[in-house]
Amino acid sequence: MKNIKDSVVLITGASSGIGRETARVLARNGARVVLSARREARLKELAAELGESAAYLASDVCSLDDMRALVALAKEKFGRVDVLFANAGIMPGSSMSELKVSDWMAMVDINVKGVLNAMAAVLPEFTAQKRGHIVVTSSMAGTRSVPGNAVYCGTKHFVRAMLDSFRMESIQEGTHIRTTAIYPGAIRTELLNTIAPSETKTMVEEFYKNVGLEPEVIADAVLYAISQPDNVDVSGLGVRPSMES
Repeated sequence: MKNIKDSVVLITGASSGIGRETARVLARNGARVVLSARREARLKELAAELGESAAYLASDVCSLDDMRALVALAKEKFGRVDVLFANAGIMPGSSMSELKVSDWMAMVDINVKGVLNAMAAVLPEFTAQKRGHIVVTSSMAGTRSVPGNAVYCGTKHFVRAMLDSFRMESIQEGTHIRTTAIYPGAIRTELLNTIAPSETKTMVEEFYKNVGLEPEVIADAVLYAISQPDNVDVSGLGVRPSMES
C-alpha cells in the first residue's frame, strides 16, 4: 500500500488496545513499527509476533528522555522515522466535585504532556527531512462536552486544537508535516479499566459490551490516513459505533 511499505512508525501505548492492533495492521501492510509502552513483557510478546518488522522500548510518554530514546532506537534499527502515532492515554472519569485531583493531573501528564513529549522528540527529525506525519488519538469527547468527564474532555480538546494549529504552522514553515487527529467513540479497549468502580462505570461498560467496536477499526483508520499521497492531509477521522449518539 502506498506510503506504508517500509515506512517507520513510532507507536505509543502499543501494549494493548488500539496501539497493539495498529502495530499489527501496519506491519501486515509492510511498515516497520517501533513500539512504546510501560509494560515491557507485553511489548516483547508483540514484537516477537511481528518479527523483524518490529522493535520495542519499554518507555513512558511522561518522560521526554524516554521519547528521545525511542526515536534513537528507530533510527538505529530502521534508519529514520516517518510517522508518529501518539496513542497513549487514560480516562479515569469522575465529576469535578469529587476532587480527584491526582486523576486530573495524571490525565494531563499522559494525554497532554505525553503527546507533547513524543512530538518534541520526533519534530527535529521531521523538520530536517521536511517530511513526516503525526497521528494522535483524541476522542469523540474531544469534539463535545461530557458531564462526568470534564478533565478528560479538556485533554482531548487540547489535542484537537494543538494539532490543527501545528498543521498550519507547518504549512507556513514549509516543513510538509502532515497531521491527523483520530476521534474514537466506544472502542473495546482497556481504557475503561482506569475508571473507578461506580454505577456510571457499570452503565458505560454495558454500553461498550453491547455496541462497542473492536480496536481494529481504529487501526484501519490510521492505515487509511497515513497511506494517502504526500499531498493529501487527512486532518481528522471520527470512528464510532453506528448506535452511538
